[in-house]
Amino acid sequence: MISPSTLVLFNYDWDRAGFSRWLQAFPMHSAGFDLFNFPSNAQLVNFDIERFVDRLARKAGRKGWQAVVSNHEQFGALAAAMLAERMGWPGTSVDAVLACQHKLHARRVLQEVAPEANTGFELLPALYGEPAPEGLSYPVFVKPVKAAFSVLARVVHNRDELETLTRFGFWELWVIRHLVEPFERVARKRLPQAGSAHRMLLEQPVKAAQYNLDGYFFNGEMRPLGIVESVMYPGTQAFMRFVYPCGIPDAGRARALEVARRFLTAVGFSHGLFNMEFFYDAATDRLTVIEFNPRMAAQFSDLYQRVDGIDLHRVALELAHGRDPALLPRTQPTAGVAASFVYRSFEPAARPAIPGAAQEHALAREYPDALLFHFAKTAGQIERDFKWLGSYRYGILHLGGRDATDLRARCAAASELLGWSAACAAHESDYHDKAWDARWSAKLEASTLKQQLTATYPS
Repeated sequence: MISPSTLVLFNYDWDRAGFSRWLQAFPMHSAGFDLFNFPSNAQLVNFDIERFVDRLARKAGRKGWQAVVSNHEQFGALAAAMLAERMGWPGTSVDAVLACQHKLHARRVLQEVAPEANTGFELLPALYGEPAPEGLSYPVFVKPVKAAFSVLARVVHNRDELETLTRFGFWELWVIRHLVEPFERVARKRLPQAGSAHRMLLEQPVKAAQYNLDGYFFNGEMRPLGIVESVMYPGTQAFMRFVYPCGIPDAGRARALEVARRFLTAVGFSHGLFNMEFFYDAATDRLTVIEFNPRMAAQFSDLYQRVDGIDLHRVALELAHGRDPALLPRTQPTAGVAASFVYRSFEPAARPAIPGAAQEHALAREYPDALLFHFAKTAGQIERDFKWLGSYRYGILHLGGRDATDLRARCAAASELLGWSAACAAHESDYHDKAWDARWSAKLEASTLKQQLTATYPS
């Protein structure tokens, strides 16, 4: 007899680490390919998400699959929703996934249900490869209608910058079309009013602190998990670190919960994990939505585990099997604060060395709680990263600490061990700012997320 198991789609990086923690309790199979590594990503050539789901549905019975889960933004979240719908398993609504991932449609819905949380937006009146039109107002934030990982998303200050960003070579166009077309084929059938996803979106830029609201829906009820702060490298739009917990004012937290509830209810999101990226300006009490992700922000999962004793990957598995995650016990927290540190190069010619086996062993010995990812890339891949992202991400390190001072010191020491710059540990001025820890202590003291989590997840 085949044991019931869970199918995990596009199971790489944080998901591979997160779901592997639960292999004994949840037998798993994986399907899908790694977009960032050859030869696995060669499957993109003929990838069709509907045929992919068809094949999985035919295998499900003989493989013993009884649930499906994925946190993969490009293909996995939609494929998991489609398979769950086909098999009658618990899952996020296909239409809700499409509505969140089609960024122009999401803006239109937000304008109807929470216009105060929207920003000015319009479709770029040009197709891929066409000249940028005259008469646009600058600066303007440009991003694809359907994309992931902040690809091709940035502020441009004039027509020349816009043309440079949207002028694609043959290979770039091939990659973009193959990344978008699987979504486009499904959206044409299920969300035709949204229009083509093979376009670029223009938005009014926003300058404010950036955050992520994480939560889930169960039986149509929205349940918040927490808010993570996103910190950028100074003077850039590139993520430098993600920190949990954070000290967003209670007014901002309450506003985020209300906006998320209104939007997600409007698009029919009633089951599954979600992540809302947003700006919040405490001085004006203004919240502006960046986008909604109809899946877990997997990069944050172990941050919650370290600080709150809540494993988001276990939450995802419970939801996939139709069980209430609120019944899960919490584990003992191991840190007062945790962060995901992102190592980037802003010089195309700079190639930071990838740590060797001896360095990785030393890191594991000195910092057993560390979670390390490194990303070796070819010269061509780095060149494309600089055009699409404005920098080259070569590593990510997760660590916890007793407090902000301890965390910063641990990151600096671990970075030195790896041979990497510790610039992502804090802004340069923070190393000499005696008030830094005081500000952090005030933030943590002011946060009411702990009380909310205790009420949701009783010990």
